[in-house]
Formats: sequence, C-alpha cells, structure tokens
Amino acid sequence: MTRLWTTVISIAVLLISLPLAAEQWVEKKTFSMDSYTTHGGETIKDVKVGWESYGTLNEAKDNVVLITHFFSGNSHAAGKYSEDDQQAGYWDSIIGPGKAIDTDKYYVISVDSLVNAYPNLPNVITTGPASIDPDTGKPYGLDFPVVTIRDFVNVQKALLEDLGISKLHAVVGASMGSLQAIEWAAAYPNWVERMVSVIGAGSLDAWTIMGLEQWAQAIKLDPNWKGGDYYDSDAPLDGITMAQAMITHGAMHPEYINQAVPKQETLPEKGLESVTHELPAVEWLYAASRARAPLADANHILYLVRANQLFVAGHQDTLKDGLKNISAKTLFLPSSNDLLLMPYMAENTAEQLREMGKEVQYEEINGPWGHLNGLFSIQQKAELLSEFLTTE
Repeated sequence: MTRLWTTVISIAVLLISLPLAAEQWVEKKTFSMDSYTTHGGETIKDVKVGWESYGTLNEAKDNVVLITHFFSGNSHAAGKYSEDDQQAGYWDSIIGPGKAIDTDKYYVISVDSLVNAYPNLPNVITTGPASIDPDTGKPYGLDFPVVTIRDFVNVQKALLEDLGISKLHAVVGASMGSLQAIEWAAAYPNWVERMVSVIGAGSLDAWTIMGLEQWAQAIKLDPNWKGGDYYDSDAPLDGITMAQAMITHGAMHPEYINQAVPKQETLPEKGLESVTHELPAVEWLYAASRARAPLADANHILYLVRANQLFVAGHQDTLKDGLKNISAKTLFLPSSNDLLLMPYMAENTAEQLREMGKEVQYEEINGPWGHLNGLFSIQQKAELLSEFLTTE
C-alpha cells in the first residue's frame, strides 16, 4: 500500500500497469530555444523542455503521434530509463510495440510542459518561475509571464519543426493533456489528422475553475510562500502538501478510496484527544504528499492552475468559435465517474462538434478510479484506440 499511495499522490505516476511485453528503453532529451514569445506577447529567454520518443520516424516524417501529459505528469509516457527503474511510463500499457499506440508503426513523442509542476524531479526538464532569469541571475518568481495551454502547444510545435516534422498522425492526451490535444486541433488544423481527448474538456466551466482555485489558495495561504518570493528561504511545503492532497482527493473516486483506506473505528482515541490529531483516513491522504512536496515547486503549480483556468479551445471568445477550425477526426474518452473533469464537459464539446458536421466518436471509460480511470483503466479502450489510429 505504501508504494501504491506514493504513486497516487503524484497523480502522474500511479503505476499499476501490466508488465512490459518487451522492455522499452528511453532517453530524456532536451530541446532549447534562445527565446520564446508567449501567446500574451511576453518574451522568455533560454527556454528548455525535456522530451522523449518511442519508435522510429519514417522517411516521410508523417507517422508521428504526439502524447501531451496531464497536470502533475511529465513526458515519461512509456518505457523505462534503466533496468533499475521500478516503474514504466504512465501509459506503458498502451504505448509500445504491438500495443494500441504501436511503436512499430508510429514515432511517438512526448514533451515536458513549460512550468512543469515537478521541476525538482531528476528526469524533468522545464522552464518556469523557478528557473534563472538570464537578465537578473535570480529565479523569475512571479516575474515569469502567465502562460496558457496554447504556449505549451507552441513549444511542442517548435520542437517538432526542429525535427523537420510538419504533420501529426494524431495527438493524444489525458486531463490537462487533453486540453493541449484539442488546442492543437483547434489552433493548427492543418497539422492534426486525429485528436484523442482522454478525461478532458473543450473548456473549463465556473465549477471547475473554482475547484482549481482551491489548489492555488492552499499555496498562497502558506506564510512561506511570501508572494512567490521564497527561493532564498524555506519553500512553502505545507501549501504544496495541501494542494497535492486536494488534487489527489479530487482525482480519485470514493469507490476506490473507501476500499483502500481502512474503515475508521468508532470514536478513535486520537480523534478524541485533540482536534489537531489526524484521523487515519487523513493520514493516508497526507503522508506521501508531505514526502513528495520538495519535488514540486509552489509557483509552478500556481502557473499550471492558471493555464488550466484560462482554457477555452482555440482561445476564442466562445468554445463554439474555438471549435470551428477543427478538421481532425476526434475521439473523446471521458471517465464515467470523473469528479474532477466531469464527463458532461467532454460530452458538451463532442456535441458541439457534431452540430458543426465534424467527425466525432465518444465513449466513456469505466472503473473505480474516477478521473484516474484515464490512466489506470485506459487499456479497456486499447482496441478502440488502435482502430481510431489506423482507420482512414
């Protein structure tokens, strides 16, 4: 249970994947840009992001599948870095030779996002508020410009262009990755032939924006946050711990939590002694979050929250306007019991696309995990994914 919970808390790497049929060895690479101009018109110097690839790029460079990752994830979508790795990438069950996203056919690329939530993980390469501003020699902090989902997409596009790629066979992403996937299809329709949105949405509604703000407020209320200027002092680890715990709680379904956590005894002694004592269920939620907090960066989490809160596909005034340019075949795979990005959000986006005469498929993923069905129950849609990627 300890190992399972440690991975749960990250949302990114809950790894209950099947054993590898054949080991995939992957290498983290770095893509650099001298400067990048954000969608909002601000310039960021010396941008670096990590990326991974699986499979082989064909001569025509038209067999590319881009995987876009979720909020607390990174580009490690499949395979292992070494024999010492205890776990493979988060979607290893569907990415690899002979799998749904078949690396015998496709060249699969995944990229660390700007402002990645976990810049202190050894295999994450990202530019964000914790990075050194070349003009000052100090961390950016809140001087780092606000970035959007479009900015994540644009940096990925720059990497692809650097590789001589100008077309995507498909873009596939889960959760925040699904926002990037549909943004790709809306912003660059000539690039995208197929788009798969897993546990996602075309825009965020007021309910969801409010929920995300709770994650941000947990950090802002930590005295060590200091308005984002904490890099020369103690990091706001209590705020990060609270934010991570809230993310985990929202991303999981009661069906799983109530099975995983021992049933609370009647009137537990610790609970009667003091209101400051944590009950067993709360200890279960917070223990690994505290241990993992130093790997995250508080400001990075805040910037990711804002990028998600601002999201409307196509960055137009309305979702309907943003969806108009999409020409890709689309597949929506929400989780039927998702409490974070509820399935009505994907269903609404799919319906608007249908009304425009677009080619749309919609199926729900079932399982005990809630939002995390998009990671742990994804293999139930392996055949559908394979067909979607191969059918003209």
